Amino acid sequence: MKILFGNKKEDLISRLKKQDPAAQKVFYEQNVKKFLSVGKSYITDLYQAEDCIIKAFCKIFKHIESFRGEGNLEGWARRIVVNECLNFIKSHKTVFYIDDINPSFMVEAQEDESTVDFDAQELLNQLPDAYRMVFNLYVLEGYSHQEISETLQISLAVSKTQLFRAKEKLRVLYLQQQKTKRNEHAQG
Repeated sequence: MKILFGNKKEDLISRLKKQDPAAQKVFYEQNVKKFLSVGKSYITDLYQAEDCIIKAFCKIFKHIESFRGEGNLEGWARRIVVNECLNFIKSHKTVFYIDDINPSFMVEAQEDESTVDFDAQELLNQLPDAYRMVFNLYVLEGYSHQEISETLQISLAVSKTQLFRAKEKLRVLYLQQQKTKRNEHAQG
């Protein structure tokens, strides 16, 4: 495939704008795994995430003419993927911005310095949808609280609160995960 486009992004973009199926295949193959990973960070059900990614690729190819070359193509396309995932979540009304942390559940950080592997995606999947969306948009996508507020149609204060709670919940989940892994390691 590299020979087809001579490793030139401009040539790939120009062929994508001409709706060249070979260029679309190359772009798809270069990005599908990355975009699916992004999708799974917003939508925990693999099949629903895959559906969103397919729809996002359709939109990318349909609206490629609107890409003006400012920034990189992958960044522009990633934003479409994120927006498609957010639209899916909004359309299924699965997110509620309420306080669902029980204060008695909060655990103090342990001062154990031992290093144990952890699964970040597993931790993110355990976050409530509202927390995960705000966390992903802020930490992974680099959105400001103002942009999150406008995108999700929530107040600035709710965005900040959800991020704080997501970080707290991740800390608690991380400590629980580490404790479980230490126990498994001690027994094994």
